[in-house]
Amino acid sequence: MGLRAVRLTVRGRVQRVGYRRHVLDAAQELGIAGYAKNDKDGSVIVFAQAKEETLESFLKTVQNPPPPAQVRSIEMREVKPNPRVKTFEIKYGKLADELQEGFGATQTVFMNYWAEFKDYRQEFKEFAKKTDENFKTILDKYGEISEKLARLIEMMTEESKKTTEMLETMRREFIETRERLDNSLILLREAVERLSHKS
Repeated sequence: MGLRAVRLTVRGRVQRVGYRRHVLDAAQELGIAGYAKNDKDGSVIVFAQAKEETLESFLKTVQNPPPPAQVRSIEMREVKPNPRVKTFEIKYGKLADELQEGFGATQTVFMNYWAEFKDYRQEFKEFAKKTDENFKTILDKYGEISEKLARLIEMMTEESKKTTEMLETMRREFIETRERLDNSLILLREAVERLSHKS
């Protein structure tokens, strides 16, 4: 099957958004020959030639570019193939126009990301507020627990002091009782010895 060639006029959001690069990548991947260039009216002109089935795949790809590019319409016209065209290229305009294109594409991508980010800013604020409230609750609870633990330790310390004092008192009383018992035994022994001498 021979070559088929088409000339496309692509309209929509197709300049300053990286659309020509998307077309170039698709063409190189599929082995399409031709070119893409910006037109003064804001459209992109694409010349593409390849075998029928390859060209159909290419046409589907160029109709569905990644954001922020958007294709509103494509006018397609059959043209005569050019066997001398073997590769696909971007036909660049004046340097000033291409620089503007590059800056414009960057700005468009940035603004799209910024617009998406703005949608989440309120959610971030609410999340931050809830997080602050949760931390405050945790700190309040921690404060209560800390206070209760301090009181418990104080009570245990107090009880420990009382227990220590009570044990000390018992120890002293035990020593005193033992001393009394020792004295009593001495007196009892002396009394028994006296009685045994008299007998």
